[in-house]
Amino acid sequence: MGEPSNALIEFYSGRSRDHKGRTLEDIWAMPPFWLEHTHDYIQWLFPIPEAGRFNSFAPLLGEWERAAFEESETLQANQRRSLDVMLAFFGLTREAAYIAALPELNMREHIWLKRGGHNHLRISRIIRSLHLCHQPALAAAFQHAVIEIGSSQGAVSEQSIGYWRAANRS
Repeated sequence: MGEPSNALIEFYSGRSRDHKGRTLEDIWAMPPFWLEHTHDYIQWLFPIPEAGRFNSFAPLLGEWERAAFEESETLQANQRRSLDVMLAFFGLTREAAYIAALPELNMREHIWLKRGGHNHLRISRIIRSLHLCHQPALAAAFQHAVIEIGSSQGAVSEQSIGYWRAANRS
């Protein structure tokens, strides 16, 4: 492998744009409809070492990028803001490292509470990315919340819950 790409770090630092010309702040400002129906941003917000099916242009999270996240409070804070955007989209909220359901969370409007779908893949990615980007407490809090809420308030399949349970392993 060659020299690691700075594309992810530059994007997450607010100094560059993704493959479609969007800044991190542009994505944070998108409405829920866009977040649901656009499939090529989640890989930028929550990178992992493996390529996703929907965005071959997104950079991968290598050891160099992981080290950058470990050393930079700015990168970690920006990822926490990305998490907050996705939590609101999922009908959840965060207070420090505690994640809970918003009062308006319901199966009709929050499609992730159903048996399957692309949001279950997104949830697995978010848990794994937070863990790999040196935010294990947030990864664990999000993991716990989606498993608990998905099981008690939704119809999430055991298969998805199994993926979520395994997602914070390196």
